[in-house]
Amino acid sequence: MYVVAGATGNTGSVVLEKLVAAKKQVRVLVRDEKKAVALRARGAEVVAASVDDPAALAAAIRGAEGLYTLLPPDVTDPDPFGRTGRFTDALVRALDGSGVRHVAFLSSIGAQHPTGTGPIRTLHNAEKKLRAQRVPVTFIRAASFIENWGSGLAPAAKDGVLPTFERPETVFAQVATHDIGLVAAEALLDPAAAHRTIELAGPVDLSPADIARTLSTILGRDVSPHYIPQDQVVPTFTSFGVSEATAELFREMAKGVDDRHVAWEGPAANVVRGKTTAETVLRGLLARSAA
Repeated sequence: MYVVAGATGNTGSVVLEKLVAAKKQVRVLVRDEKKAVALRARGAEVVAASVDDPAALAAAIRGAEGLYTLLPPDVTDPDPFGRTGRFTDALVRALDGSGVRHVAFLSSIGAQHPTGTGPIRTLHNAEKKLRAQRVPVTFIRAASFIENWGSGLAPAAKDGVLPTFERPETVFAQVATHDIGLVAAEALLDPAAAHRTIELAGPVDLSPADIARTLSTILGRDVSPHYIPQDQVVPTFTSFGVSEATAELFREMAKGVDDRHVAWEGPAANVVRGKTTAETVLRGLLARSAA
């Protein structure tokens, strides 16, 4: 039996789909019972359990052959480190004596660094605690999600402007969330993947200028990247309801990307390239926004 947290999300839904296709028994964790009907229709057992409740989580994962999990985000939380620390501690406590054979944990590029990476620092702390416990873990250090460009599609389509917190010429790794789910499912189904760190990116690394050119092709109009300076990052995010503490972490991460600090660890990790292109993801996002 395999357990999937976040099965209604972009990555967890793909993990669920691939495990079911492989004829595996799958249990999914939900906090909202309203989502249970659709998940059962996809062939999963549904258990109500929050990933910050160690007792409920331990009962839900006991004896599992594999577990896919992540730190669920909440950009409005004023204490992002306290929140993610509670989730990590609950997971570590739940794994102790659980009999779980293997965990696939969604981490991030740059998680090898304790500082200078913004919200990725929470994943550095999580990796450190998970490495110290007994259950084998595959850390999937994903690159920046291509889907993150979704918030800039409206101004790109309307005004020909793509907002970016990275400099237009900065090339950095990006990946489709679909590919993250595929790699996570493959890791769970491969016992040899335990104790690995996988660094995952898309087919090619891209700059904001590259994304703008791709959108120009899709939209049939000129699209140019518009750089938002570092001193405008925090007020921009807080204007969207993001907590000031989290907004400051996003500012730090943007700087880390531009400075090449948020980058691969290298030889210590297994490098994997996904197959989904940025154009495919962007076309899908635009189609859904138009529906």
